[in-house]
Amino acid sequence: MKDQNLYNYVLQHADSSLILGQRLAEWCGHGPILEQDIAMSNISLDLIGQCRMWYQYAAEIQDEGKSEDEIVAFRDAWDYRNVQLVEQPNGDFAQTIFRQFLFDTYSVHFYEMLINSKDERLAAIAGKSHKEALYHVKWSGDWVIRLGDGTEESHDRMKAAIDELWSYSGELTKPNETETKAFEEGYGVNLAALKEKRDAKIREILTEATLEVPESTYTHEGGKDGRHTEHLGYILSDLQFLQRAYPGQEW
Repeated sequence: MKDQNLYNYVLQHADSSLILGQRLAEWCGHGPILEQDIAMSNISLDLIGQCRMWYQYAAEIQDEGKSEDEIVAFRDAWDYRNVQLVEQPNGDFAQTIFRQFLFDTYSVHFYEMLINSKDERLAAIAGKSHKEALYHVKWSGDWVIRLGDGTEESHDRMKAAIDELWSYSGELTKPNETETKAFEEGYGVNLAALKEKRDAKIREILTEATLEVPESTYTHEGGKDGRHTEHLGYILSDLQFLQRAYPGQEW
């Protein structure tokens, strides 16, 4: 292992992008209208593309001759480092939208700041991913507004989504030991500064959507350190099945 902390840092972001991409892929063919079905599929592909760049770098740092597929397929749930937010069920369209919005308001600022990383590989990943994140946050933000400031039912569904998911939002901007060390060493992002930008964006969109920002500051956490909800195991059982049933096969 060339650098354990850098590996853990890269893995966190790879895993979050992968699991959210997998969740969005579950909507393929089931979207409320064709245009948004395609939009969610495209965002899912963007996230999978981002996680591939992260995993490829992780494999190089690990230096054990493993491929990106092996890193994904042969780790158990407790070895995954994604935030708990991304593994939450899709629920209805409003819940999927708000989960995406919470991730996007973090992701767009994360990549914007990571472009200045002293690690050239991380900066390159950020440069490409930031362009996609700008579209993602616009898409999810527009839908939060449309649903929140729409009909009585759409407003109520969005409010229910906020109530369901808000307690998972804080983990994104609460640094763990890996992130603190990454920032101190100059290749990671300052999550305190990111949180200010993210919170401002959330307040802006929710106000326009005629929705209230919850007052609760409680947050679920631990996903970055391998503690997950029961939902992750079910995702991985689908995601990893073929590679585990037929190890080393290519198609």
